[in-house]
Amino acid sequence: MFSSKKEETPMATITPTSPAPVSSAAAQPKKPAGRNGAPSIISSDLSVTGTLASAGDMQIDGSIDGDVRCANLVVGESATVKGEIVAEEVVVRGRVEGSIRARKVQLCATCKVEGNILHETFAVESGALFEGNCRHSDNPLSDEAAPKLASFQRKPSGIPADVAAKIEERASAAYPSAN
Repeated sequence: MFSSKKEETPMATITPTSPAPVSSAAAQPKKPAGRNGAPSIISSDLSVTGTLASAGDMQIDGSIDGDVRCANLVVGESATVKGEIVAEEVVVRGRVEGSIRARKVQLCATCKVEGNILHETFAVESGALFEGNCRHSDNPLSDEAAPKLASFQRKPSGIPADVAAKIEERASAAYPSAN
């Protein structure tokens, strides 16, 4: 127990082992090319003037006065967009004043859209308000499709304004609205 001689106990030797090789593709999470994992969000208290462009998804709940270009766009119920929208998919729940070019467009019951729509697929829920023209296109996102969108704008009918007002007045009297 008490001895002057020190007992030597062998220490275990620890040799570091190298970790198994990991490929760089397996180490990184898979994401769609050119898209961020989370959408860019414009909150309801934010107002933006100018063009918005994103390679990823975007959700707008605020007010945009300018064009919007992104992969997928959701226009929230409290949102207003005044400008052209170009995206793969667009879901409109709020207000849009301007043209929409997208492969897939969905107008929800709470939306109001004033402008032309160029699309591959188009869906409108009951209650949605849409003033404008819509036209199918095999490739609505191409730069060649932009002039087509402008070409189907309403053309002046050639009817004088006072005559058009009388026609509208008579139509309103003959077909009163259900409101």
